[in-house]
Amino acid sequence: MPRIIEAPTMIEADGNKPKQIHEYVGRVNTGHSELSVARMVSPSGWAEPGQRPEFMEITVVLKGRVHLEHEGGEFDIAAGQAVVTEPGEWVRYSTPDAGGAEYVAVCLPAFSPETVHRDA
Repeated sequence: MPRIIEAPTMIEADGNKPKQIHEYVGRVNTGHSELSVARMVSPSGWAEPGQRPEFMEITVVLKGRVHLEHEGGEFDIAAGQAVVTEPGEWVRYSTPDAGGAEYVAVCLPAFSPETVHRDA
């Protein structure tokens, strides 16, 4: 039977500034381990540590721009674009522009602190 998710759960984010993570589906809000879906609201100048996650991550940028560093270089993902990162790839996300960014992250399997493997 279909199930309405009444509201997301707010999750604390890593990084140099506070970022809002609204998890709709995942380990915390719905108990799903196979997939997570979260809306991110990230301030201008936010950056997180690099990571080498065990999951695929699909990032869909809704507003602003997300900057992505990877082992082969770096690029920007603008509003209306998406990026897919594969398990085991080193990546680092940031939102350098004034106004920050809003985006949706889908992780397969679901995001977990134990499988993201953030840099020290």
